[in-house]
Amino acid sequence: MRSILITGCSSGIGYDAAHGMKAKGWRVFATCRQQKDCDRLIAEGLESFVLDYADEASLAAAVAEVQARTGGTLDALFNNGAFACPGAVEDLPRDALRAIFEVNLFGYHDLTRRVIPMMRAQGQGRIVNCSSVLGLVAAKWRGAYVATKFAMEGLTDVLRIEMRGTGVEVILIEPGPITSNIRQNAAQHFERWIDWQNSARRDQYGALRHRLYEAKGPDRFELPASAVTAALVRALEAPRPRPRYYVTTPTHLMGLARRVLSSRALDWLIAKG
Repeated sequence: MRSILITGCSSGIGYDAAHGMKAKGWRVFATCRQQKDCDRLIAEGLESFVLDYADEASLAAAVAEVQARTGGTLDALFNNGAFACPGAVEDLPRDALRAIFEVNLFGYHDLTRRVIPMMRAQGQGRIVNCSSVLGLVAAKWRGAYVATKFAMEGLTDVLRIEMRGTGVEVILIEPGPITSNIRQNAAQHFERWIDWQNSARRDQYGALRHRLYEAKGPDRFELPASAVTAALVRALEAPRPRPRYYVTTPTHLMGLARRVLSSRALDWLIAKG
């Protein structure tokens, strides 16, 4: 039975991927940041244990747990867990960037380095990193998240090139709007780090705060998390996987726009929404 380690499985993309890959016959290690969420997944029939990207000891323990359960093998890693810290770039304190990079980039990198030796030893494996349409293009009020995804895309591209000939495939999935709790979870980071009331942009924060606290409906073009799982299945089971898998209409449109438009034209298009 092929095995996969998936992060961020408490809800959204990771939750759907864990159940979806189990249904496809994979042995799934569905990890969460909190034990209570792991307990819930165990009750649902999944193998689950704690993995917190911000805690190096947690990463080491999670990889050791995989090794103990499989005898030292792992066929795939899906790096998925992440969070957002919305706010204008000029209002982002250094510690806010440090905190989000610790999870969205450094955690991905650290975990990936820990599983590569297993994949090298067995002569094959797949590392799939969940990026975003915001790893392709920028968007206002999302500077911290965009920065982590741009950095992760570059690091992933280099790793993919470097792993040529090892049997280890490195792949990006780039979703646009997907049904998840990321917006609700972002509110706590906004409250912790953004002093919007003393910002030069105070009057412009109304729309962002409405989106965080009041908007309930889906985003335009939003798809369920199962759309990402479908891309993950293709990335894992294709004989020759593509380097990138776009998910949702906005990602396809922005991927094309980035290739054909000038920077000024792309800025204008994104500003228009």
